[in-house]
Amino acid sequence: MEIRSTTDEDFDVFVDTLHAAFGLVRETPGEDGGGVWWSAIERDRNLLALAPGGKPIGTAGAYSFELTLPGEAVVPVSGVTAVGVLPTHRRQGVLSALMRRQLADLRERGEILSVLLASEALIYRRFGYGPATYTTRMTVQRQRAAFAPRRPLGAADDTRPGSVELLRRAECGAVLEAVYDRYRLAQPGALTRPHRWWELGAGRPPVARTPRYVALHRDADGTPDGYASYAVDAGTLTVDEIVATDDAVFADLARYALGHDLVTRVVFEQVPRDHPLRHRLADFRAGDVSHDTDWLWVRLLDVPRALAARAWTTDGELVLDVDDPFLGERTAYLLTVRDGKADCTTTDRGPDLSLDVSDLGSLYLGGTTPSTLVRAGHIRAHHPAAARRADALFHTDRPPHCLSWF
Repeated sequence: MEIRSTTDEDFDVFVDTLHAAFGLVRETPGEDGGGVWWSAIERDRNLLALAPGGKPIGTAGAYSFELTLPGEAVVPVSGVTAVGVLPTHRRQGVLSALMRRQLADLRERGEILSVLLASEALIYRRFGYGPATYTTRMTVQRQRAAFAPRRPLGAADDTRPGSVELLRRAECGAVLEAVYDRYRLAQPGALTRPHRWWELGAGRPPVARTPRYVALHRDADGTPDGYASYAVDAGTLTVDEIVATDDAVFADLARYALGHDLVTRVVFEQVPRDHPLRHRLADFRAGDVSHDTDWLWVRLLDVPRALAARAWTTDGELVLDVDDPFLGERTAYLLTVRDGKADCTTTDRGPDLSLDVSDLGSLYLGGTTPSTLVRAGHIRAHHPAAARRADALFHTDRPPHCLSWF
């Protein structure tokens, strides 16, 4: 078997092999080459697996993104995508060979992290990826959608002036792009949506050109600071996503959706776990939460640099014994945090925690607590205080969330 980088001449072969691996029918792109989910594939970042004789049997690709970390630091990451093996060649080592080659290439590029969305939860942990952000779906029956009265003492201020404008997706792509970019810079776990994606309509709504209504929120000065992309079908209003710079703007957009005429229920896709929207409802049980699932998976490629890149809220020290069985590496690191900044070096000190690199990926953005993985049997705590100390160190003020599909 041969694994090689693709050239421009390989693009159609790459796309056809990828579609065949998933049993999909290749769509016809628009005149500009866009309008399909694969139109933004970066041709210089693809790998093709070839059987003896040159038959293409597997693919793997990557997008060039930026990821927002705790503390609003932004780092370049590879968004792993287009990973597939033909059904005739599965369980023959093709996927492992593709992933090993890809990780080597990413390290050679000097990247410290890679991310992906897992089509199946059992596949990617063995390659060092761990689930790092989570998302839910919330369904509200409209007759039970009233908001609770605002409590004046200590309650969030929802009285700031603002407005909502109704637009169609086709007429406001540039505004959506700008609002999303402002949002993602402050939201840990958020990825860039490159301009080329918006131009080509590559992805899911509202990036895709699929017809949608858009409720655009403006602040008191008229500056757009949030939006909700939605569609109505058979009495159900489905919100693809709400992008908002703060909770009050989110609440305004949710109230808009819940007040829509001639619908019986409103479905909010991509709601963060423990979001305050449910608590805003007068009837707490009216917010029916379902499809609680993983979303963004993270893999650390350079542990010291990755841990030093994010911000920290608590000072302290922790020795992490990190095992990376897929790459055959095991290293103990001393993590030292002072004044919100971390230094991470190799050490021969005894560990506080022993963990797989995939578990470190789950902890990295603050969406999973170390004590949860200790209790689950993933992480070994070497003394009683280790998990509590790790919880304090990895805690983030703002939970991570990712809306992007790729």
